[in-house]
Formats: sequence, structure tokens, C-alpha cells
Amino acid sequence: MTTELSLTRLAGAEGSGLLLVVGPSLGTSVSLLWRDCAAALGDGFEVIGWDLPGHGNGAPAREAFTVPGIADELTERAGALAGGRQCAYAGVSFGGAVGFELAARREGPFEAVVGIGAAPRIGEPEMWRARAALVRRAGTSVMVDGSARRWFAPGFVERVPRVAGGLLTALAETDNESYALACEALAVFQAGEAVRPLRVVVGEHDVVVSPDGADVVLAGCGHLPPAEDPAAVARTLIELFREMRCPTTTA
Repeated sequence: MTTELSLTRLAGAEGSGLLLVVGPSLGTSVSLLWRDCAAALGDGFEVIGWDLPGHGNGAPAREAFTVPGIADELTERAGALAGGRQCAYAGVSFGGAVGFELAARREGPFEAVVGIGAAPRIGEPEMWRARAALVRRAGTSVMVDGSARRWFAPGFVERVPRVAGGLLTALAETDNESYALACEALAVFQAGEAVRPLRVVVGEHDVVVSPDGADVVLAGCGHLPPAEDPAAVARTLIELFREMRCPTTTA
């Protein structure tokens, strides 16, 4: 991948506490997805988010990229940002797939990984290739109605229209080719066996990734728990990082 990932500080001061790198779901802006959860984590975290190419603040991609390629870049850049501090990772869906890749690596700065709404393989290759073709033909706006049903627990769009509407607008504004290339990256991705501490968190209403077998099931959430219940996700992350011996200075 030749496009450098866009990084955004979402919470905390530079050099403070635990460095937590957070990743987005396909079609989302990392800032919109994670900002409330990042704020709820408290002073023990410096939270840095990354955007997929053509999503949020990310520059559009015009050639193929892969999940392992993104993991390579995050490994290098997080190592430099950590400055000797403990470093952890949490990602949603596509960002969670990156987490599975990071957890399968013996080298790198991430001492604990949490995949949210993620699995070693998400969906089937044919589905992702068909979606890529559809978006190239009709644009990302064609994904909005279906994503509203897949992303959120029943009734969330009506209860919290500001959050749901912001994420769905960002989806419609996502670069078509970058979205299609991300679909093709998921079509070929299969995670290896984890060799680093890894936990999986899934919303009870997630229709993309089954809650069966998850380490934590979040009540009342669908596929995007950091946006749907940011306080619960923040509490869960603090507990999981403590369990994985990667606590914050305030945990």
C-alpha cells in the first residue's frame, strides 16, 4: 500500500498513559466511530485512531491494499509513537481484522489486542467481490440503507439519530474506489493463529459477526458498539487490558 494511513489523536495527551490505537469499520470515519468512547476511557489513555484510505480523513487509494499491509504500517508507526510505553490495539470489523493480524505476529509494539465485531474471516469472498463491483458501479450511497440495518441494534437509528446519521453520512461520502478496494482486501484475508493476548467483543444484535464464542457480548449493541454504547465499550476495554496485563496508569 502506497497511501500513508491518516492518524488522528482522539483523546489524551501525547506521551500519557497507555497508547491505544483504534481502528475503524469499513465505511466509517474513525473519529465518528470512536470519539465518544475515547473520551470515556479517561486520563490513562492516549487514543490514536487511523482511517482507511478514502474514509474519514484518509486520502483515497488508487491501487490495491491488504489487511497485512495496513498491519505493517501500524506496527511501524505505533512503535515510534509509543516511545517505550505499553501499547494496545482495538479495532472494529475491518479494524478488528487488522487486530487479528497484529495478534498473529510475534514482533511489534502491541501487547494486547481487542477485536470488536470481528473474526479471523469476515463474510465470504464472493460477497465482498460482489459488493466491490456494486460500489464501483453505483457508489457508496447504495450501501446506506443496508448498513443502517447491519450496523446498529434495532431502534438505535431512531433513538440516537445524531450518531447514526453522522456515520451513515460519512459512509455516503466515502471514496467509491477506496471502499471497493477495502472489500477486496477482506475477500482475501484469513487471520493466522494468535500468539499475542487477544480478546473478541461482539454486540448481542450483531448480524455480521456471531456473538457465539466471543469473550464479551455487549447487551443492546449491533455491529458498531463504540458508537452505540461508548461507556460500556470503554469499561470493557479497561477490564480486558487489565486482564491481559496491559493496564493504564489509572486502572
